[in-house]
Amino acid sequence: MNIPLFIASFAVVFVFIYILYCQGFAVLRRTSAVMIVFRRGKHADKATLDACTGWVKHAVRFRESETHEFILDAQLSKGNVEVTLLDRKKQPLMKLNPQSPRCKIESDVRNRYYLRWEFKSATGKCELRW
Repeated sequence: MNIPLFIASFAVVFVFIYILYCQGFAVLRRTSAVMIVFRRGKHADKATLDACTGWVKHAVRFRESETHEFILDAQLSKGNVEVTLLDRKKQPLMKLNPQSPRCKIESDVRNRYYLRWEFKSATGKCELRW
């Protein structure tokens, strides 16, 4: 096998996945679960979990600079979930959990944001709307 060709191919695939992630099309995750179904949308994320521990992270872009209200609806029978909105420097702008499920954030269309879901032995359903 030609090693330089392999390295070049790997680099191209890595750059492609990174571009998809930065544009919000790819999701990074590190979880240990019996089952996890995670669906992201334009104005909501949904997760169905069974004994899930770990995290899921993806980029979010807003179409307009405006105030967004984030609402976490966590219907868990066990465990905990926390959602953090990070700015482009990976600094937290808000944290939501079942005890504090609402927050308003002023977004800037020129910035990139990241949503990070953190699960701790979570079983049930979660939805984050904005």
